[in-house]
Amino acid sequence: MKEAMFYEKLDEGKVKCNLCPWNCVIDEGDRGVCGVRENRDGILYSLSYDNVSSTNLDPIEKKPLFNFAPGTRTYSICTPGCNWKCKYCQNWQLSQGDLGGRSISPEKIVEGAKSSGASGISYTYTEPTIFYELAYDTAKIAHENGLYNTFVTNGFINPEPVREIAPYLDGVTVDFKGSGNEDFLKEFAGVPTVEPIYTSIKEYFEAGVHVEITDLIVPRVGDSMESTEDLIDWISEGPGVDTPLHFLRFYPAYRVKDIPPTPVETLMEAKELAESKGMNYVYLGNVPGENSTRCPNCGHEIITRRMSRTVAVNLDDGRCPNCGDPVNVAGLNWTSG
Repeated sequence: MKEAMFYEKLDEGKVKCNLCPWNCVIDEGDRGVCGVRENRDGILYSLSYDNVSSTNLDPIEKKPLFNFAPGTRTYSICTPGCNWKCKYCQNWQLSQGDLGGRSISPEKIVEGAKSSGASGISYTYTEPTIFYELAYDTAKIAHENGLYNTFVTNGFINPEPVREIAPYLDGVTVDFKGSGNEDFLKEFAGVPTVEPIYTSIKEYFEAGVHVEITDLIVPRVGDSMESTEDLIDWISEGPGVDTPLHFLRFYPAYRVKDIPPTPVETLMEAKELAESKGMNYVYLGNVPGENSTRCPNCGHEIITRRMSRTVAVNLDDGRCPNCGDPVNVAGLNWTSG
């Protein structure tokens, strides 16, 4: 437990949490929407600071980050809790479960990452925003030890916390659901508006953090190609057409068992739509097949990938070895080969 960042004290012992767009006003003894930030005697505490519920060594491509440090392995950590309540959550035992976990300090997390052979640390599985203090302290130490840091996030965070941690973040995957359709998000994730996600992406991008975007396409309720087109247009006009975009296949889980997996044809339609609008790096997730990265200029294969496993990186100092054009692949200082 640690005193939280980004909150203000109010009258009558209340506090207002300013970490995420819920901006919870919390009475003494109560917790915010996330379930892990508690008001104790007028002081807001993070209950997740020393409460790590999972650690694992993953390929960076699993996050998914395809255009960042390809072929490296990342030490993944999370704590319980989330500021969304997705009915289809794949990690609901962690995000919506109890507060059980292990007390692991930032120093020990970094030691674990280094001893595992990882090139960096990913704050993932649940929502890293809600264990911000632990991620922030760990990320600083990780950088001091030559490790990268990445967030896998729903993007539901206020601008000031983004700006505070951005110097220590190297890559971010922002997970959209249903292409950001607000009716879908209200019904299936309990989220009132998508606008804060767009704002946080801009903040990460302007701070120089490598950004990739995923879009979980859910059949029947979150697979509108109109919404998908709106998301594509926003990306191309904002972060730009070089932003990697992943369309993810939905699988039934948690409280949503009556919706089938996303048809591959639907994912292909979204991919073709994105490419027709000039998006240069478009991938499919949770489906078998080739997912290699090609030079947008000449089509030369620059990262050979089988599903989410990188088998070869063919770049010349960040440029296509065939035509010499620069490509949007970051973190190559952590990539060998």
